[in-house]
Amino acid sequence: MLGIRFMKAAPTTYVLHFRKGTVRREGAGLSFFYYAPTSTIVAVPMASADVPFAFQESTADFQSVAIQGQLTYRVADARKIAGLLDFSIGPQGQFRSEDYRKLPERLVHTTQTLMRAETQRLTLREALTRGAELCAAVLTGLKASPAVAQLAVEILNLSLLSVRPTPEMAKALEAEGREALQVRSDEAIYARRNNAVEQERRIKESELNTEIAVEEKQRQIRETRMAAEIALEEQRVALMDQRIQNDRKEADSKAYALEANLKPVRDIDWRTLMAISPVGGDARTTIAMAFQEMAANAQKIGELNISPDLLRSLIATVPTSAGGSPVKGKP
Repeated sequence: MLGIRFMKAAPTTYVLHFRKGTVRREGAGLSFFYYAPTSTIVAVPMASADVPFAFQESTADFQSVAIQGQLTYRVADARKIAGLLDFSIGPQGQFRSEDYRKLPERLVHTTQTLMRAETQRLTLREALTRGAELCAAVLTGLKASPAVAQLAVEILNLSLLSVRPTPEMAKALEAEGREALQVRSDEAIYARRNNAVEQERRIKESELNTEIAVEEKQRQIRETRMAAEIALEEQRVALMDQRIQNDRKEADSKAYALEANLKPVRDIDWRTLMAISPVGGDARTTIAMAFQEMAANAQKIGELNISPDLLRSLIATVPTSAGGSPVKGKP
């Protein structure tokens, strides 16, 4: 009505009311009436905003990677950015120009520039495995960037959603990874088999050591028994030697006794011995000695006469058997 309008801004919107080139009102969340034909309303959103991005960059080894992420920012100085970009709104609250779209585009361009510089320092494998380090480096660069400071915005966060190689390179890396995993699997199988063989070897070695120990004990037992038998035989030999020595001493003693007994009569004539012998007084013995003496001097005897009575007495005293041989032990 007559060009008078009412303005009510949200708490996250910074409003500047220009009239004839002069700022009449400014602040966040203002509500006021203004005269539209002579007023310009600038509304700068100060709420945090998320800007998605997707880049195709090259690594240090000239491999392409697709980087997807999201940048979060907010306007830190609304009055300053209002002097750089056109945030004026019309009667219906719509922006009069497309400058509000330039802010996220400029931030994405700055992010891409920093991302390209960091990616070109890494190889493909490093870029795929060091996403957190890459994100931290770019975020630090954004916060220290003069271009971001000129736009009067504050970078709140930067997140990388994915870093992917080309499909062909992804297949190659997957194949390489599969081969590496297969090699590790083969190594694990080999290690398990080698461990089993090693355990079997240890068991066999333990069994052999046990058998060696048993054989050693048995050898010691045999040696002990043999030593005992040798000692016993040595004792037997010593006993036999002692027994032989004892028998020899006994025989020597008997020989000495006999020698001592025979020594007195060794030089005496046998006739004398027969005469002094207890059997020397026997008539038959005497006759026998006489006949022996005659036999010794047979060449001197010319004729020998034996009376029948002497012969009969000799025959009667020596009984004979049926065959004519004398019978011993009978009178």
